[in-house]
Amino acid sequence: MLAVADSDSYLKWAACLLGDLPEGCVTELVVVRTPIAPSPEQIAAAVSGTRAEGPPPPVLSARSVRRLAERTRPDVILVACTGPVVDVLVAEVLDGLRPRPVFVSGLPGISVPATEKAWLFRSGCDLFVVHSEREVAEFAGIAARLGGGGELGLARLPFLRPEAGAGGGNRVVFATQAKVPRERERRERILLSLAELAGRRPDLDVVVKLRALEGERQTHNERHHYQRLWREMGEPGRLTFAAGSMREQLERAAGFVTVSSTAALEAIAMGVPSLVLRDFGVSAEMINLVFEGSDLLGTLEELARGDFRTASAAWCAANYFHPAGRDDWTGLLAGLVAGPRVPARSLLDGPEHAAARRRARLRVEVPPKMLRAGYRAKRRMRRYLNALT
Repeated sequence: MLAVADSDSYLKWAACLLGDLPEGCVTELVVVRTPIAPSPEQIAAAVSGTRAEGPPPPVLSARSVRRLAERTRPDVILVACTGPVVDVLVAEVLDGLRPRPVFVSGLPGISVPATEKAWLFRSGCDLFVVHSEREVAEFAGIAARLGGGGELGLARLPFLRPEAGAGGGNRVVFATQAKVPRERERRERILLSLAELAGRRPDLDVVVKLRALEGERQTHNERHHYQRLWREMGEPGRLTFAAGSMREQLERAAGFVTVSSTAALEAIAMGVPSLVLRDFGVSAEMINLVFEGSDLLGTLEELARGDFRTASAAWCAANYFHPAGRDDWTGLLAGLVAGPRVPARSLLDGPEHAAARRRARLRVEVPPKMLRAGYRAKRRMRRYLNALT
């Protein structure tokens, strides 16, 4: 399996997912060069403790990824990338490989509610990996309505494997999320509540766990970076800012808080009392709808008091903590590799998607020569199909 990632969160997901493969599988992990490619520090943190730990995966151009695939002839290519990049890599950069590999993609975290856009961008892949039975059901509904795509596979989120829980500590960890809340004022309110907790509880080390340091890129743009915002606020309190491994932070955590980060699931798995903030709404837009019924939703006031809680067992069973025996993605993958199979059909070849694909091409720096070859191949196919009709 060749795994190709484009950003920090997808790299961590790919590195962990490789650990699910049976003994004897040969794997290789690379990063495709895009504007959101992770820094060396982010790469090291993403692969830490995984099957891919060791020499850091190289950062390659789109052309080099193609050459690597031609040279190694992988049975499977895991396209662990944001949606538009998945589409361009599968439909253009890696199109025409012989023998054609099985293309696998997926989403690295919480995907409730399922979206048509996520399915459309990955509809050219033979296997789409999601992480809860609820997600499988929601994406199956989209697939039935829109068509396209391949199999839907279930895998417990790679960083939720059964392990020893947190050893307990004196740390409260706030996991930031780049997309929400977007507004500066809301982010300031979170920081002030964290500072109030730190002031009330001098025995606690209150840490703002960043996805990226200032100047580093991440999967989603972050307009109001928390560390910069804190500095602009005059640092009105005692907070610590840290990047690196989330697991290392949680191993010393007495409490965890977020607005919507997938790290909430990691905290639950490690037995860390948690809080998911609902002050800014509970909705698809806030990416926290999935936490309804979890018993974790709370307020900034509760955060300032250090009022953390334990997730509902019933909610856990339905959302991301299903028994390991329910996972079927590796079995589905083995069947696809053994073949025969009909390659998945992308739904994004129509003219209405042309502009989005052009923008995505720029992100992966697809060489003009490769693009021209792709255009010629598509024109030949259109002429052939027109002749048949």
